Amino acid sequence: MNITNKSTSALKMKTLFGFVRLIVMLGICLFGPAWSFDFWQAWVYLIVFYGSVVMITIYLWKKDPKLLERRVERGPGAEKEKTQKIIQLFLLILFCAILIIPSFDHRFGWSDVPVYIVIAGDMLVVLGYFLIFLVFRENPFAAATIQVSADQKVITTGPYSIVRHPMYAAGLIMFSGTPPALGSWWGLLILVPIMLVIIWRLLEEEKFLSENLPGYKEYCQKVRYRLIPLLW
Repeated sequence: MNITNKSTSALKMKTLFGFVRLIVMLGICLFGPAWSFDFWQAWVYLIVFYGSVVMITIYLWKKDPKLLERRVERGPGAEKEKTQKIIQLFLLILFCAILIIPSFDHRFGWSDVPVYIVIAGDMLVVLGYFLIFLVFRENPFAAATIQVSADQKVITTGPYSIVRHPMYAAGLIMFSGTPPALGSWWGLLILVPIMLVIIWRLLEEEKFLSENLPGYKEYCQKVRYRLIPLLW
């Protein structure tokens, strides 16, 4: 087996491990607090969420395996800077919380969310992942950690011509759809700390890129909005 085949095999194992870890985490967060598998909103959400992840992964595997490799190296342990490790840990906790609260909500019947709102929430999740797909298609350097590759250049086209952090914008859309998709109003409370942590992360990222990626300062002057068009 040559080096290329070894790398491909390692990427397969990392990707498979990521899939298993994700489905286990989602399952525990959604069905553990609910103490029941009779939670149809959670099953639909799992299909929507996991289906989106699988389709994007297949696309990256075929079109941009280098980007896929950058994406599977993720989480607090993958970050080099202490601040980013803390930010990633907060995001992981908040992601679990935005699943766990609706799970308790389902168990104790705190919310009465109409079916059409549940469906709308799932559609927001799909929209968020579609925007993430557009980011991946445009930016082969969209790593899951804050870094600058040797051959990296500033991306100014596609969604990057509208806001400087389109992936974070897509993530906020996905997070916004998650509580209603799971039949919970109370889960929406988690959006406030999630947004604050995402803003913290992107400000740290902009500082890093301005210092380490040639042309990024000029890009920031050209594209005014960081996260939300016409607002900020």
